[in-house]
Amino acid sequence: MYEVDSKDKVVELTEFPQSSIGAPIPIVLASEHKVAVAYYLNDVPVDWDGLTIRMIGTDSNEPVAIVVFDICYAHYFGPPNDEAFSGHPLSNRGLKPYTSFEILNSSWIRKMESRNSIHPYHDMESFMKGKRHFVLAFHDSIFECVAQNFKIHINKGSMKEIIPKMGEFTL
Repeated sequence: MYEVDSKDKVVELTEFPQSSIGAPIPIVLASEHKVAVAYYLNDVPVDWDGLTIRMIGTDSNEPVAIVVFDICYAHYFGPPNDEAFSGHPLSNRGLKPYTSFEILNSSWIRKMESRNSIHPYHDMESFMKGKRHFVLAFHDSIFECVAQNFKIHINKGSMKEIIPKMGEFTL
């Protein structure tokens, strides 16, 4: 993880489809320059009474979002979960579970630039150009990356069926 300073600004991204609140079961597939994150969408059946438990697993046939981050420089996938979310360094800036964000003036990107500055041909302006810090907050984990852009693909199927599609987007 990284340390933040007063410059980081959390901005909610509304174009990302809402992940399942209970069981998004995110999967990450990465190559050197692209990363795909697949997760189940918040799809509540119309006839569901809310009194029964609906079990979702990797074999469930559900709507799935695949978000492909292009020209991805770094990524992180892991804690905190929704119950320990206040432990994330940006939680007091508006970062919250079950939502997607961009971090403007990111400490993580600035730290990457600082580390790269030892390169004899380092140019701060070109290093910083186009880099964006994204956060996807799920039920049991978060995904963060520094990338140039993203595309969202909506599919339906099980996570096991979605993995080959993720490979098509990242390889």
